[in-house]
Amino acid sequence: MGRHADTTSARRVQRPAPVALIVALVVVALVAGGVVWWLAGSGSGDGCETTRTIRVTVAPELGDVAQELLAEPQDLGGGACAAAEVTAQEPLQTVGDLGALGGSGLPQVWVPDSFLWAVRAGDAPLDASGSMATSPVVLGTSSAAADELGWSASPPPWSQALSGARPVAVPDLATSAEGVAALAAVRSSLGGGDAADNAVVQAVLAARRGPSVTPAEALAAAQAGDAAAPLLPMSEQEVISVNRGAEDSSLVAVYPAEGSPALDYPVLRVGSPGDDDRAAVDAVVRRLTSEAARTAVLDAGFRDAEGTAPTDPGPGVQEEAPEVLAVDGEQVTDLLAELARLAAPSRLLTVMDVSQSMEAPAGDGTRATLMRDAALSALELLPGNASGGIWAFAYQLQGEQDWIELAPIREMDADVDGGTQREFLAEQFESLPDRLSPGGTGLFDTALGAVRAAREQYDPDAVSSVVLITDGTNEDSSGIPLDELLQTLRDEADPQRPVKVIGVALGPDADIAALEQIASATGGAAYSAVDPTDLQDVLFDALRQR
Repeated sequence: MGRHADTTSARRVQRPAPVALIVALVVVALVAGGVVWWLAGSGSGDGCETTRTIRVTVAPELGDVAQELLAEPQDLGGGACAAAEVTAQEPLQTVGDLGALGGSGLPQVWVPDSFLWAVRAGDAPLDASGSMATSPVVLGTSSAAADELGWSASPPPWSQALSGARPVAVPDLATSAEGVAALAAVRSSLGGGDAADNAVVQAVLAARRGPSVTPAEALAAAQAGDAAAPLLPMSEQEVISVNRGAEDSSLVAVYPAEGSPALDYPVLRVGSPGDDDRAAVDAVVRRLTSEAARTAVLDAGFRDAEGTAPTDPGPGVQEEAPEVLAVDGEQVTDLLAELARLAAPSRLLTVMDVSQSMEAPAGDGTRATLMRDAALSALELLPGNASGGIWAFAYQLQGEQDWIELAPIREMDADVDGGTQREFLAEQFESLPDRLSPGGTGLFDTALGAVRAAREQYDPDAVSSVVLITDGTNEDSSGIPLDELLQTLRDEADPQRPVKVIGVALGPDADIAALEQIASATGGAAYSAVDPTDLQDVLFDALRQR
């Protein structure tokens, strides 16, 4: 059964050493919190005068393989033997154990599915001792879907595959090395840097905006041969395992053009064993990296460290190993932190300049049309749990007030006159080029009013921001001056209700210096789009790093 259909998170098998006469065997099954444990009594094998028990934790898909490999005690010489207590456990749980437990609560040997877990384990004392198996990360879908997309004959690059044109069931990035590796592949294939980071975040947000589909549902659609089956980042070994366990399955592996990141199943020593355990740990590590282990993992649908094809991989899997696409562990850690921040619901009040200067030509239109198009593109990426509202501002738009509310802050999926808030926001963005007002720009009064309004509607479960876009400078001579504005923002700042200003300076005439000071006073940031055609990228980058 594939991991995307398996709800078992851990299991422990303590193998008894064989004896001439088995006096008793007790099997106890304990079920608690979704975790199933199997415990068996231990003994000592023929020729074993003393036995050292070594705790071994492996990724769930390696549980049966490790159990069989370590079923017999390992001879240490001089009448001493090493026995293994094997636990199959999700790597995330082991990472948690490494940070919270100590001594006998930790494994002495750990085999996660990827070195990425060792990076995420922080300062835990880990020593790599080779690899037990490998398996490339692929995109699982149905053979009919692969044919319809033309990918059976010409595989796509990662960035195209995960662009959102075909629904993607992104696994939980907190628990899935496959999902993280797939996103890292998008970043790597685009050369890294901010543009690549933006592409990764857009891929995640596009997946969240599409039809809600779980990995298990995507897997079922692929097995059933649905030509509209979503894409699912998964390991090649899981494709093989799922197909072996089904009488009739249409699941195939798509190997993107640039190559694939590989799950590398590192064999990690945990901590520093004492003198009594060192030889026993060495024996267990040798067994897990032996020729017998290589044969066992190939039989189980994995590749070896050299990429040798699995034994009898079945349909939908290529024999030749794909090119290995390198993944930078530290960059992945940073990316995960960023995605975790984006996972928090957003409350965005977007405040947009509609002064007459926004009629200035830019690209194929005007600054106002570019602002509209960039805002609409960003709107499409926001998930349903985000909330948003819109203000327009110039100079005295509503009496002596420089701004007007076009849409209050509401959740994207909220009902608004028979439609949704998202649809209503889109209508307001569309109307911006027709709202241009003669006169100047009331920047400073608007900034203060927007921060106060966002704070009044603060939600402790969301990240509150004011996105302030302007192409000019403050021209409201009767309004609050900059120094007073900055001091007021600092004085009124509420650590229990933080609201950050994200300033976007559009074009060469915008007062980027003032925006930087306003943003700094609220803990936010300011961005400059000197070339207005870059506004979409700048706006998305600002939202990504909110």
